[in-house]
Amino acid sequence: MLRAALAAGLLVAIHPAVTRAAEPHRLALQISDDDPVKMRAVLDVAANVSRYYSGQGEDVEIVVIAFNGGLDMLLADRSPVKERLANFLKSMPNVSFIACGNTLETLAAKEDKRPPLIEGVSVTQVGVAVLMELAEKNWTIVRP
Repeated sequence: MLRAALAAGLLVAIHPAVTRAAEPHRLALQISDDDPVKMRAVLDVAANVSRYYSGQGEDVEIVVIAFNGGLDMLLADRSPVKERLANFLKSMPNVSFIACGNTLETLAAKEDKRPPLIEGVSVTQVGVAVLMELAEKNWTIVRP
């Protein structure tokens, strides 16, 4: 019995995920390029990771943060992935999308109006700061 308890303790020491199984996995995806191929890759990664953990019976939170050229992904008037992104917002409540407010302000100054976001997208003042804060909270950050 003592041997089994020691083995269980060793497993926890070696694999800390065992002790926090109730915590959701957390993934932040960065999109900063105005490239439809990369935008589709971000959505592919989000869908694949969400399906994987769902199939394992585990929760996962995914956030996509767009800034610089990648902001086009979230703009209602020009997103090359608008329809697919809208489907994500309707069918995948564990995936959220955040636009960088600084990039929005830069576009508004260039275009004399703020470009409209796809409904359901939120805004933060500094997209990179959100990525930093998430990394500090042990989120996994990926730039597909």
